[in-house]
Amino acid sequence: MGQAQKYVLLGDATYPLQDWILKPYQEDENLTQRQLQFNYRLKRAHSVIENAFLRLKARWQILLKCDDCSLELLPTLVLACCILHNVCEAHDNPFNEEWLEGTEPTELPKPCQPAPAAMEDSRAEQVRELMCQYFESCGEG
Repeated sequence: MGQAQKYVLLGDATYPLQDWILKPYQEDENLTQRQLQFNYRLKRAHSVIENAFLRLKARWQILLKCDDCSLELLPTLVLACCILHNVCEAHDNPFNEEWLEGTEPTELPKPCQPAPAAMEDSRAEQVRELMCQYFESCGEG
């Protein structure tokens, strides 16, 4: 993109736009094709992330019972499961689709109302615009 970027989290429309939280453009009839493409790609990325977490929880079902362990152990437990999951994926250890039966996609709590405009960071629009340009340069996909 021609400029070094930090990592960002993906948020939905209820989160404030920050230089570290990307959110879609507000859906209305005035969106440009480029903005619609950005929203589409953000939605696709979000679904890939949801699928990855679903597979992680299905393979390591101890993550479904994290309320059984101490808070001090929790980060280590999650990290260990992520590492082992990635090792299994990298070595073509087959994922058993039946494992998904034991897990349900969970809706994490989100804000009910959109964040006030005052919470938005003006620099964040530059980050979103750079991402928009990048997606446009990548073509369809």
